[in-house]
Amino acid sequence: MIPAAGFAVTIAALMLLFGRRSRRQYLRLPEIPAAAGSETRNRVTAVIPARNEEAVIARAVRSLVQEARVVVVDDYSSDRTAEDARAAGAEVVAAPPLPPGWLGKPHACWTGAQRAETEWLLFVDADTWYEPGFTAALLAFAESRGLDAVSVFPRQVCLRWYESALVEYGLGLYFSGANAVRLNDPARPEALANGQCILIRRAEYFRLGGHAAVASSVTEDVALAVLFKKDGLPFAVCRAERLASVRMYDSFLSLWRGFQKNSFRVLFHNPRGGLQVVLASIVMTSWAPAAALLVWAGQPAAALLLPLAAVAAWKPWYGSWRRALWAPLAVYLFQGIVLSAMLASLTGRGAVWKGRRV
Repeated sequence: MIPAAGFAVTIAALMLLFGRRSRRQYLRLPEIPAAAGSETRNRVTAVIPARNEEAVIARAVRSLVQEARVVVVDDYSSDRTAEDARAAGAEVVAAPPLPPGWLGKPHACWTGAQRAETEWLLFVDADTWYEPGFTAALLAFAESRGLDAVSVFPRQVCLRWYESALVEYGLGLYFSGANAVRLNDPARPEALANGQCILIRRAEYFRLGGHAAVASSVTEDVALAVLFKKDGLPFAVCRAERLASVRMYDSFLSLWRGFQKNSFRVLFHNPRGGLQVVLASIVMTSWAPAAALLVWAGQPAAALLLPLAAVAAWKPWYGSWRRALWAPLAVYLFQGIVLSAMLASLTGRGAVWKGRRV
């Protein structure tokens, strides 16, 4: 009984350690403060790659069009993406045929960047939207700190149970291997960016090769961050929950495919952090075996502490105890996504995203 109890206590303690540490690291990222309004429309071009985004594209465009020139790159959509974007005030560009060796999103971003003449480029996803003054605040943050590039994590909006269960857990799991200080230290190799929102000086973007330099990367945002770090470009990773929002997935299938596309491949860019994420994942998936061991050892009441420890560990990410009740289930759902992604990669099939195999 003692070995079983000791094992269970160790697993519970490690779950709490990884969950709380990951949230602390995320909150240590600097937050973009609100700033006094200033003229930014002639200084910033927002580029939005879009493929079958009619449900969200108008919202994204309207949230930016007063503060930036907005270019939507229509990547062979079969719905009303182009028409809705144009009606919302964007300039719409049709993506050229996809060249060999390119993936869709880097190609669309590169295409849109060619149309820009402003000092700054702002790459944002179609499923993001922004509060008034966001562009001015982001620009003020970059210029006040002497930065040439900034990547932003928006507020995660989750409307259905599976979104709440998996999005917050997945983000927290990734940050269990992150170190906010090292990410924003130009002398450290650790690199991270969020492709949902990246601001960069246009001259520096083209000097480094922009998305053409990461044309074949599924995780092109992190690949760009690696490029920035290697070059010594002044760059920061930040938060902007009060000024920016995103709802990443509107169906369980899109959520599964989205995480499958990115889940374990992003770890290769940061081996040290990747190892910590793997360890955190192993610890989190140990709650059920540890609970079963306690039941077998004749301690069923103590076994209940294991799922409760998972809930407590991830409560800071979920924001409430009620939402955090999904954590024990999310652990295994997410593990299924990662394993399916590894299998797809090892067999050469890849993941399917936006109707393309990547």
